[in-house]
Amino acid sequence: MSKISRICVFCGSSSGANGHYKDAAIALGNKMIEHHIDLVYGGSSIGLMGTVADTILKQNGKVIGVIPEVLTKPEVAHHHLSEQHVVKTMHERKALMSDLSDAFLVLPGGFGTLDETFEIITWSQLGIHNKPIGILNIDDYFEPLFDFIVHAHKNGFIREKNMKLFFQAKSIDECFTKMYQVEERAENGQKISKENI
Repeated sequence: MSKISRICVFCGSSSGANGHYKDAAIALGNKMIEHHIDLVYGGSSIGLMGTVADTILKQNGKVIGVIPEVLTKPEVAHHHLSEQHVVKTMHERKALMSDLSDAFLVLPGGFGTLDETFEIITWSQLGIHNKPIGILNIDDYFEPLFDFIVHAHKNGFIREKNMKLFFQAKSIDECFTKMYQVEERAENGQKISKENI
């Protein structure tokens, strides 16, 4: 029986130029409802962030937002969440989202999404947490990022073992299958060794 009851989702405060990104956000929200999993996210009402949250809220699911004070203006903060935590800094936001979550999934996004993703991967590298991290590579959005990670590895900046600190998936179903596989290995006392990118 999975112990994953809350997933932290990192994604854009924009919907992006490709309609498939929004479709994936809706599909992720529906999948989380199907698996009775609560959402932890950045607390925004806009972009892919708002789409995932609204999809879950419309089906009476639980959504927990964590937003810094600087982003609480009416057009950004979501005012209909199950819980909304207002924190002082971005650092506090990421720490609380991590504490509240059992796993992390990443949808397309920009600088903020990449910042959150690399920080949570770094925390895994340092042994701060041992939770699944999955990147949803919708329409190959993250291919240039994966190319850079391989480049950094080849140039001696990322160790071989740390190339496996996260997994990638092309679909929501594949993502959940891999997430549960990673969780099972961790529960069995194995160091997380996810599929290579």
